[in-house]
Amino acid sequence: MLIIGIDPGISGSICFFENGKIVEVVEMPTMTEGKKNKKQVNGSQIYNEIIKKINELNKQDVRVVIEQVSAMPGQGVTSMFNFGQSFGIIKGICSAMRLPIYFVRPTKWKKYYNLINSEKDASRTRAIEIFPYFSHQLSKKKDSNKADAILIASFYYETYKNED
Repeated sequence: MLIIGIDPGISGSICFFENGKIVEVVEMPTMTEGKKNKKQVNGSQIYNEIIKKINELNKQDVRVVIEQVSAMPGQGVTSMFNFGQSFGIIKGICSAMRLPIYFVRPTKWKKYYNLINSEKDASRTRAIEIFPYFSHQLSKKKDSNKADAILIASFYYETYKNED
């Protein structure tokens, strides 16, 4: 089974995870928009990344696991709107592709990996501990979003593998 773990948002990532192993992790495809060159997720490229991986597979052998995000106190209205828009684009693409989608709250997967109330970078450290063979792709601090996508996919694999 191929698990696609997604950390939504402009700086998020998509992890392709199969049989307990990381196949590939890609940063969230983005494009510039408008006169101010603001970034937004590139839905067409997200589709291309996913279709490239699932082309040979039966859709019943694919699970998309998206972090269930919501508004957070202290975030600006515009940034929350953009974040929600990214989440909606990802959800829409996967729905249109007729892929089974599961949502996991950040507190649920973070609790599983003992990351509640930890620094953002702690997920990167945890992913390196669990998947040392992938540490070369998690060497920068900005790679914590890749680590989140990896841990979201791994969480699903570890907690639901016996239920499928």
